[in-house]
Amino acid sequence: MPGDVPAEESRRTPLSRDRVLRAAVAFADGAGIEALSMRRLAQELGVVPMALYKHVANKEELLDGMVETVVASLDPHAPGADWKSAVRRRILGARDALLRHTWAAQVIRSRTAPTPAVLAYLDSVIGTFRAGGLSLDLTHHAMHALGSRVLGLTEELFDAPPSPAPRATASAPAAAQAPAQTAAREAMALRYPHVAELAGAVAHDPSSVVGGRGCDDRFEFEFALDLLLDGFERLHGQGWTSSP
Repeated sequence: MPGDVPAEESRRTPLSRDRVLRAAVAFADGAGIEALSMRRLAQELGVVPMALYKHVANKEELLDGMVETVVASLDPHAPGADWKSAVRRRILGARDALLRHTWAAQVIRSRTAPTPAVLAYLDSVIGTFRAGGLSLDLTHHAMHALGSRVLGLTEELFDAPPSPAPRATASAPAAAQAPAQTAAREAMALRYPHVAELAGAVAHDPSSVVGGRGCDDRFEFEFALDLLLDGFERLHGQGWTSSP
């Protein structure tokens, strides 16, 4: 939770950019990114808001720095590992980091340009492909195919399955709405039988979702990642090129 450093101890510790950014990350982890403001962060650090501006020019720079702090903490490339397992480990490590910092995906998507730490991370992934012998051509298309997945993110078609029945209210509790919900599901199954069949056959773990409420659990993420990496490996073995 934010504010777990005693105020007296906080005041004794000299303020620095690193301390400001780490405090902002800890605050967002505990209270959520929406609650973060320069004033609230200053209160957490036991300083006046103006003191923060010596280290970050504004909230946008603060958010950039928070992304830098999270991405810079990702495990570095392990020398000697084959390129496919190394890339897989890097991407799953990034995903685990974003699950620990649930606000980070939203902030990363809101940036208009990659921060230096993100660029360094992307550079290392590209370098791993190249060190593994993949051509510049194949590496270029591999990075496009991975897209946001390279940082452990996915873009689902929809945030969550549609909910045809209204939410429960004080005047219409959930138990009273059960028949209406059942009727709505049956009507949907008649109109969209394949969607209903698939939705009823699978379950997802909400705690494994990064950056949304959709179907993005760890198994599905790894399933798609492994398909892509296996495909890159096959094309590399074939000497594939995008040129005719």
